[in-house]
Amino acid sequence: MAAGADAVGDAVADGVRHLAAQDDVARGLVERFGPPPRRVPSPPGRRFEELVRSIVHQQLAGKAAAAIHARLVAGLGGSVTVEAVLDSPPELLRECGLSASKAAAVSELAGQVRSGALVLATIGRLRDEQVVAQLTQVRGIGRWTAEMFLLGALARPDVWPVGDFGVRAGYAAAWGLADPPSASEMQTIGLAYQPYRSLLAWYCWRAADERPAAARARPPRPEEAGRDQV
Repeated sequence: MAAGADAVGDAVADGVRHLAAQDDVARGLVERFGPPPRRVPSPPGRRFEELVRSIVHQQLAGKAAAAIHARLVAGLGGSVTVEAVLDSPPELLRECGLSASKAAAVSELAGQVRSGALVLATIGRLRDEQVVAQLTQVRGIGRWTAEMFLLGALARPDVWPVGDFGVRAGYAAAWGLADPPSASEMQTIGLAYQPYRSLLAWYCWRAADERPAAARARPPRPEEAGRDQV
């Protein structure tokens, strides 16, 4: 375990040095926010729960999503598992605060995992785009949810979620742009920061959090939010 933690720490340090070497703005972000937290892949037994959490968070502010997720955990007896979802009354997910479409997405995800159509235990062996392709076969899971899974559950180092409005807004704030770049523009921008774009996304989110309250108050339009709409 210690050796693995050391390897993760070395990778983060390498990534931070790489970002800081690219330009003055990136170096300033590193100096202001310090190194990102170390991330290690989640155990296979936690991956279903993390996907469900991402579904809950789609198109919701953090506090509202956290409250719904807490009710869901409590409603399922304290643990979000495939068995708990499929063995619960159909109306339970709705009673916990999920929309009808999100409840259907969680149920379908559980069904695909139980049937073996989606094998979360071994999905970490796949390349990033293969993971995205598998996950987006589930109704209600789009690219944003799949990328959050890559970033969180699988701790992949080079995920660049250009559809996420927070990443684009944070980039604009840090680099002094009047408007956030488009997703296609962000794809080009990110090329210089490979293979550590997950770290750059983390710094962009931190920069977005520092925006003036008035700028943060306007919710992004659905087409710019980047979060899967369920």
